[in-house]
Amino acid sequence: MSKKTIEIIDIKVLKGPSMWTYRPVLEAWVDIGDLEDCPSNTIPGFTERLCAWLPTLIEHRCSYGERGGFIKRLEEGTWPAHILEHVTLELQNLAGMPGGFGKARETNKRGVYKVVVRAWHEKITETALYHARDLVMAAIENKPFDVPAAIKEIEDMVDSLYLGPSTGCIVDAAREKRIPSIRLSEGNLVQLGYGNQQRRIWTAETDLTSAIAEGISRDKDLTKSLLASCGVPVPEGRMVESPSDAWEAAQDIGGPVVVKPYDGNHARGVFTNLSTQEEIEKAYDDALNEGSGVMVERYIPGNEHRLLVVGKKVVAAAKGESAWAIGDGKRTIRQLIEEEINTDPRRGDAEILPLSPVVFDTKLEIELSRQKLTLDSVPAVGQQVLVQGSGNMAFEVTHLVHPEVAAQAALAARVIGLDIAGIDLVAEDISRPLEEQGGAIVEVNAGPGLIMHLKPAVGEPQPVGAAIVEHLFPNHTDGRIPIVGVTGSRGKTMVAQLTTHLMQLTGMKVGLACSKGAYFNQRLQTPGNCANWTSGNRILLNRQVEAAVFENDSRTILNEGLAYDRCAVGIVTNLDPTDTVPECSITEPEQIYNVMRTQVDVVLPTGAAVLNADDEAVAKMAELSDGEVIFFSKHGLNDITQSHLAKGGRAVFTENDTIVLAQGTEQDRLIRIASIPLLQSSSKANTLESVLAAVAAVWALNTPKDIIATGLQTYN
Repeated sequence: MSKKTIEIIDIKVLKGPSMWTYRPVLEAWVDIGDLEDCPSNTIPGFTERLCAWLPTLIEHRCSYGERGGFIKRLEEGTWPAHILEHVTLELQNLAGMPGGFGKARETNKRGVYKVVVRAWHEKITETALYHARDLVMAAIENKPFDVPAAIKEIEDMVDSLYLGPSTGCIVDAAREKRIPSIRLSEGNLVQLGYGNQQRRIWTAETDLTSAIAEGISRDKDLTKSLLASCGVPVPEGRMVESPSDAWEAAQDIGGPVVVKPYDGNHARGVFTNLSTQEEIEKAYDDALNEGSGVMVERYIPGNEHRLLVVGKKVVAAAKGESAWAIGDGKRTIRQLIEEEINTDPRRGDAEILPLSPVVFDTKLEIELSRQKLTLDSVPAVGQQVLVQGSGNMAFEVTHLVHPEVAAQAALAARVIGLDIAGIDLVAEDISRPLEEQGGAIVEVNAGPGLIMHLKPAVGEPQPVGAAIVEHLFPNHTDGRIPIVGVTGSRGKTMVAQLTTHLMQLTGMKVGLACSKGAYFNQRLQTPGNCANWTSGNRILLNRQVEAAVFENDSRTILNEGLAYDRCAVGIVTNLDPTDTVPECSITEPEQIYNVMRTQVDVVLPTGAAVLNADDEAVAKMAELSDGEVIFFSKHGLNDITQSHLAKGGRAVFTENDTIVLAQGTEQDRLIRIASIPLLQSSSKANTLESVLAAVAAVWALNTPKDIIATGLQTYN
């Protein structure tokens, strides 16, 4: 019986580096059944239907490395699993997810493939995979498929599950600086860096943001008082208790005023340029609905501006834009707003949009009545009607900010105590000092939105994410701690435990995740086999951890991925070609080599790969290391170590019953084997290999040789 279908039989999420790539991926096991005999070029009209639905597939370069490469593969003939990979990635792209890595590889069972795609969020990628399967089958069977509906579902998931744009830009900037990140919740709480070097962000707030400062910024009256006491220009005004009190305060101030909630945000409930008692009392009620109290302040003529302060300096500035309806003599103001203004693709409630829609509220009613108009008025041809005077920071003006204005904005952030702040000010001309033009700072905001600086309606985006990352990690720091990863067919646990012991003698607080348990500073925290992603991730979240050691077996790498993105030292003890993992379709020596090499692939350029020179397959991995290579050998100098030393490299080996550390032509005799209790008490054949690997690892971390020797003598 013919079975021409695509069945997704299993999905696993590899959350860290794996044999596929450095990044998290989704690995789907897919059975294409009898479609194994149906490459794309044998299915009439398939390529045409697929490209009509997804014309952007033309950008996929595939194995040809050129635009249109994947289309060429379709025309020449390729299999459904490979097509599924590309369609999944393209659906994610069209839904707003970044592009990414993809692979499709046969297993040892006919018709069953591993389809691997970059997973920025596992639930989103899984949904894209199933939609891709249905789309490919529809193209094969010449049936209809609703592509826009599929993309819309994925888009909705991106909006609800993926990082918001403000947080995302910071994480992207950290990635550019090779700073690792860990998402700590389904929201926007993210850890940058590992262990005691980590920092945390929550949108544009950081773990340096004071809770007291945030509380002060929400109290607009207290904020004004503190700013004024430090000489920062602020508008005159006070808290009011009732509509009549608001009118009384306005009379005391004289001239037009602003009525606003004293603890609101996002310009909600803020009414500007009010003069009449009716306007002010009506505005009071609306402002009270947006906060727990109401303020009346002097109206400052000019343009609204938002300055972003990071650390002690202004890094971006945006200017507000008023919204005007232009009459055509036919449509009402309501129709003009709905059909002309709010249809602008830059407007909307979504966080990624720079302009907010015009809302039919009391603020609009007051603005129109001031112009002796209503929503049902029909303005004459060319007549300009102001419908929104605030709330849209549309123009990028960072380059225009006067140094004195920037200094006062930075001072305002410091006075409140915020490390990152959005400073709202009103001025006719941001390129002139505030005092010259009667400008003033009207609000200081904690956790400011960044979208106006990332996607201004007019002007060039500003690198605000990079500025925040530089603030958190100054002087080229990267948030990393020394990480040692250990893999191999045998001896991993002993190497991990001994390496941890030697590192702790330097005074570092070391976390260890191995098959014997999870430890911190020599204390067992979790018993049982902890050589897995979950245990490793817990260690990296611990703010007390100053260094970490992880044991990784082949099944961990195949089923979960490594817990860390890069490491200072990567150790491969040995490689048994019979050490297969049949349930993962790893049955050949070359395949197990590709699994184990993952540990070497993630070594930092400043780090070292520690490799067994007595194992030819392991020694071959030296060419894969981005960092230094240190060989170890229990058989003295062999051809590999001699050649390596001749090039100035480092090696650890035995000679005349002594462990020797060598670099180039220099050799140091570290300790006699007879002085190491572990080697005298252990009956395991690979114990000496394990000792040499651990010695090489801590030597790579610049551990003093006397401490290494002492550690070997004291290890139990």
